[in-house]
Amino acid sequence: MTQVTDRGLMVPTAQGRSSVLATCVLRGVMAAGLGLGALAVLVTVVWISSPYPDSGPGGALRAAASLWLLAHGAQLVRPDTLSGVPAPVGVVPLLLVGLPVWLAHRAARDVPAYGDDQEYGGEGEGGDGDGDEAEEDDDESVVLPPPWTAFAAVTGGYLAVGAAAVLYASDGPLPAAPFSAALHLLLVASGAVAAGLWTAYGRPRAALPHWVPGAVGRVLVGRHVHTAVRAGSAGTAVLLAGGGLLAGTALMWHLGTAQDTFLRLAEDWPGRLAVVLLALALVPNAAVWAAAYGLGPGFLLGAGAVATPLGVTGTPAVPHFPLLSALPEEPRGNWATWSVAVLPVAAGVAVGWWTARRARDGEEAWRPGETALAALYGAVVCGAALAFLSALSGGPLGTARLAALGPVWWRTGAAALGWTAGVGVPAALVLRWWWGRVPAEPEVPETAPGVTPGVPSAVPDGLPVRAAVSEGRSPVGRGRSWLRVVRWRRPAGGVRWWARLVWWRRPAGGVRWWARLVWWRRPGGGGEVVERGAYEPYDFLPTGAGAWHESGAREARWAALREASGGLMPEIAPGAGGAGERDAGEDAGAGPQ
Repeated sequence: MTQVTDRGLMVPTAQGRSSVLATCVLRGVMAAGLGLGALAVLVTVVWISSPYPDSGPGGALRAAASLWLLAHGAQLVRPDTLSGVPAPVGVVPLLLVGLPVWLAHRAARDVPAYGDDQEYGGEGEGGDGDGDEAEEDDDESVVLPPPWTAFAAVTGGYLAVGAAAVLYASDGPLPAAPFSAALHLLLVASGAVAAGLWTAYGRPRAALPHWVPGAVGRVLVGRHVHTAVRAGSAGTAVLLAGGGLLAGTALMWHLGTAQDTFLRLAEDWPGRLAVVLLALALVPNAAVWAAAYGLGPGFLLGAGAVATPLGVTGTPAVPHFPLLSALPEEPRGNWATWSVAVLPVAAGVAVGWWTARRARDGEEAWRPGETALAALYGAVVCGAALAFLSALSGGPLGTARLAALGPVWWRTGAAALGWTAGVGVPAALVLRWWWGRVPAEPEVPETAPGVTPGVPSAVPDGLPVRAAVSEGRSPVGRGRSWLRVVRWRRPAGGVRWWARLVWWRRPAGGVRWWARLVWWRRPGGGGEVVERGAYEPYDFLPTGAGAWHESGAREARWAALREASGGLMPEIAPGAGGAGERDAGEDAGAGPQ
């Protein structure tokens, strides 16, 4: 009976494994098909709206397949040229690269689970068959498939569609080079699928292989790696954002030339729509080119022509395109081109800021050597990212003079490494020292004497005021810091007072407070600004026994209130003339009146 039960439970588990693997293959096929279908729809819409299409629907679909392969980095070949020599097309629109990468990553991230036969069927041998225990085992038996199996299934399904696309596009206007297509499809699919599976399995951290040198292993698994990746990513983001701003500014500067090129390139609206879509897909390429220009090495404008902030050397040979109208043309640079040096300096400061922040915010403060080493690692990450993006953003658009366009990857990466290391390491050390400094002596107490934040208080002349307090926290240094702003307002006479308490924090070595008190006094329409280094005490109301409720003080207050009321209040103050008898009666035990 036990053997029959075991067999009955293991068969569905085996079928579950097979169905899960088939689902993984199907997910890879669907990821590739969705990317290919999205580009096919876009190309088909442009082809339908064109009044004079060059080919039929088959040619449009083959062009879409070629465009999908180009989004993976594959090099296309343009056979119809004036010289008769096939010309390569290797400039990859970086905006299109995100589509296949995201789809493959998503397909691997959402891999389905199946039941484990050991946990699922273990109850048949030694268990008593209780229903509650069976439900618990069933919940625990849901696991993910083996990583290598899922990787092979999803990647295999994706590459199967890629191979079909290569064969289908071979008869189109822009066929793909077979070796380049196979290599780039394999790299993109395997990288995106591996990242997705790593996310699906909880981002585990396995031990490094035994053949990795010890020094390299300490660098890769050290505690500075996470900080270096974040700092390098911040520097890369600053370079790309600044490059995009620089490219947009140059395009607006040459707006007339770009508009003339756009109108000459396409005369009908479908053609202009295609040009606009292609320009949008190449916007990230323009940002990378501008970042390489700001770093110093610049980019190639054809064989033998280089554009740098110092000027343009050689004779540029670029096709007519609106985005390329923003390219510099001056043979010698000027102050406007030299000012782009602010871009790499800002990237280096970003690397140093992220590193110094981690060095001071952690549980254990880093030493200066560790801070400098982490900033150097961040510079290496930034240099590697710029080199990779530069290699993707450029490429050939033909033969002879058009064989090289865009930045040279190793020059751009070396320049990014040099700038971010030269600026980021000193910036990290300076910011670490600045955020960790301790003042020599405290200047003021935590709150003003006689003032409770958020509670009505009094101003130096003793009149009632309204107090408004706003408080926020930010992690600066190893302790906590607060920024508290206290505002006093005196509504009478048009005189207003503000007091601002700025920056007090608590380092690890003890409690140190410092602040600055600034008073603005605006009587009437004018005003003056007085800055004082400490609070000035003022006289409070008398606190002696019976001083505030004496008969003379009561009568004076009653007279002031009667005068302010315009004669509506009686002249006799409450309790006048009968205070003595009431007090005597209470002392005699007669009770309160």
